[in-house]
Amino acid sequence: MTVVRRPSNALSARVMASAGIHAQPGVYAVLVGSGVSRSAGISTGWEIVQHLVQKAAAADNPDDAESQKLAASDPEAWWAKHGEGTLGYSSLLAAIAPSPAARQGLLAEYFDATEEDRAAGLKVPTSAHNAIAELVKAGSIKVIVTTNFDRLMEQALEAVGVAPQVIARAEAVPASTPLAHADATVIKLHGDWKDLEFRNTTDELDHYPHQWVGLLRQVFNEYGLLISGWSADWDRALVRVLEATPRRYPLYWDSRSSKGHAAKNLLVQHGGHIIEAESADELFASLSASVDALARLAQPALTTAMAIARLKRALPNPLLRIEVQDLLSEHASLVAPAIADIPERTNTVEAADISLDRLFEASKPILSLFVQVVRYDDGTHTRLLTDGLQTLMEARKRVLSWTTFDNMQHYPALLALRAMSIEAVRVNRDDVLVDLLVRPRWRGAFNQSGATSAAQVLHQSRIFDDSDSARFTRLAGQHYAFPTSRLLRSVLEGFFGDLGVDAAAYRQLCDDVEYRTGLVQYLLDEQPGDFNANTGEYLRDTRRSAAEERFRESLTQNGEGGWDSLFAGDAETALAGYGQHLDRYGTYF
Repeated sequence: MTVVRRPSNALSARVMASAGIHAQPGVYAVLVGSGVSRSAGISTGWEIVQHLVQKAAAADNPDDAESQKLAASDPEAWWAKHGEGTLGYSSLLAAIAPSPAARQGLLAEYFDATEEDRAAGLKVPTSAHNAIAELVKAGSIKVIVTTNFDRLMEQALEAVGVAPQVIARAEAVPASTPLAHADATVIKLHGDWKDLEFRNTTDELDHYPHQWVGLLRQVFNEYGLLISGWSADWDRALVRVLEATPRRYPLYWDSRSSKGHAAKNLLVQHGGHIIEAESADELFASLSASVDALARLAQPALTTAMAIARLKRALPNPLLRIEVQDLLSEHASLVAPAIADIPERTNTVEAADISLDRLFEASKPILSLFVQVVRYDDGTHTRLLTDGLQTLMEARKRVLSWTTFDNMQHYPALLALRAMSIEAVRVNRDDVLVDLLVRPRWRGAFNQSGATSAAQVLHQSRIFDDSDSARFTRLAGQHYAFPTSRLLRSVLEGFFGDLGVDAAAYRQLCDDVEYRTGLVQYLLDEQPGDFNANTGEYLRDTRRSAAEERFRESLTQNGEGGWDSLFAGDAETALAGYGQHLDRYGTYF
């Protein structure tokens, strides 16, 4: 019995592979088999042969049930009885379709995506193909060896702007560009489905032409190798080349396809490492993300303080608008990995607490930049603020099964909206507050009514139910009438304290923001089922009336600004209606 020992290194094989690929770009190759295309609904070569034999049996004698039964259960036996020569693609296709065009038409159903296929995500590049393509685009991977006939890998590469060198016939090897000089090379060992020259039978897979053997020896000797979706159970010629070639760089193999005897022998022989992975999609998406993260870490770090200094220098200069835009865009994009790390398969309070902390830490740099723009800008860059908030809203990419974690994907956007709103009220820029609440729009995966404004999408009760907020460790053991309001206030209090806002002023600003945010939500009334104006600690005691009084004073001193379109020319009627709306909350709290 072959025993594959896990490496004693404390780091996982996945971490080692990511680090190696990042440290030596272009030194690693990938070998992918049918398992990588499986989730795209692409049949294996043998499955296609089986299906074609059944078609041949049905066409040969539609009324012979026994013949068709034999074709389904033992295609080789049926072919030995009814066909000529050894069962293989060439002989089988020649028997069924008389011309090359007819043969391609026959095979198209197995490889070409119809509109229905595309709608179902079938016969199109998978997450694995796309992630490999991103690694190639970044220069991390230059050589892809595949036993697949499909063109999904080529399609994924073309989608990211990479035109690969494709070698699908052994006789094409001598005329090909040397691997080291090509931007990307796809080596299709078993052929291309449109070429009609396949390797699939046991005999075909037992011996490779000498050109293939020479090229493979070069790849396996000169490149690190990451294998996925290939079991080594059937391709004896490929196994022999791997066995016979000494290795200079590490060998990694995914756990799902490395369980067979031949794979285990190769792992032992070459001191290979097994990467635990649920699927090829998960493996390559994770590797691509890790390599990208390492690349970003390797870049000279621009501290938040340095970014703020550059921002302050650029804000007053209209010629530096692009620099402001780039700073905001760059820092907003840094939040996306933290959102992508929100767990999918847990619903514990501990996991929620960890995610909240990570999301806040990841959001701090962009919050700082946003607040500085609100504080020092004259209105020239307001559109960049709403665009930045839009970016954070659109960073919510997944649909997670647990509602708390699903909605948490919008937590950074909510923090950004709240932080900018607080600063906007502090510097008498209600026009910015209104734009932030009204201009950015987002549509959820199951929203049939169209996109909704940030005022509703980022409604605090949509992101956190009060019952959820009360369970978070930050509020545990304490009773609050408005847990979500308290949560948001507590999270940002230290942030604004560092910016010179004292506790009393901060509490008053939060009251004002909650009051004015609720007013926008009340006045918009966009779609059936929208949340009512938000509740919050501003409703306690006399704080609501004080917030309303400050708002009226602001309108008197600064004008209606961004409010005029919402008031529709009648501020008093709007505020009276809002007051009656809030009066109903007094019944419950």
